Amino acid sequence: MSRRTGKPSYTKAPTSRRPSVGTLVFAMLLPVVLAGFIGAGIGYAVAGPSETETAVNKLREEEAQRDTEQIGSLTTAARTTRDELGPLLSELDAAVKTGQPAPADKLTTWQQTMRRAVERHAESPSGSTATNVARGGLRAAVDGLATALDTYALVGTLPATAQRPVIDLAARQRTAAGTAWSIAAAQLDQINIDAGHGHQHVYLTTEPGTGAFTSDGAPEGPTK
Repeated sequence: MSRRTGKPSYTKAPTSRRPSVGTLVFAMLLPVVLAGFIGAGIGYAVAGPSETETAVNKLREEEAQRDTEQIGSLTTAARTTRDELGPLLSELDAAVKTGQPAPADKLTTWQQTMRRAVERHAESPSGSTATNVARGGLRAAVDGLATALDTYALVGTLPATAQRPVIDLAARQRTAAGTAWSIAAAQLDQINIDAGHGHQHVYLTTEPGTGAFTSDGAPEGPTK
């Protein structure tokens, strides 16, 4: 009688294994996590500043700092000029009203003071447009005042009959230069406000009715 044959005892039937819950969760979250890392990298690459933008921002910060320093030094120079020229211009205006030439020694003293002011404002470092306008305006005004004084100094070299027209010319030049200074002073006041220094008033004394700008009466900011 033949023996039935069957599967060897050492042969096991394949069994199916179900993945654990942890494995499923990891498999589901892995794409999300990877997408987050990839998105963050792309976002930084797109939104982050480029080397060019960083360099430009640095230059802007350096220019802003340099301009702030220039505003401070220009204001100091303008204040010194105002304090020195104030008495001089008062004396000059009084002398012009007499219709007579001033004494030679007085003219020499005035011209020495004026020369210092011209030299003080001769420098023209490059700054922002607003600062350059204030600086150029002050320089032009001082040059104009020096011209008015030189014109008046000529009166003593002329015959008495020719003096009056030259005195009148000197007076007009002085008025125009004083008005120019007032405009530059208004610009200087504004750039000081913009720079956070508060109001800085450096107006010269001018005759009423000349059209010159005057202080707005706002409280003075800290002295720079």
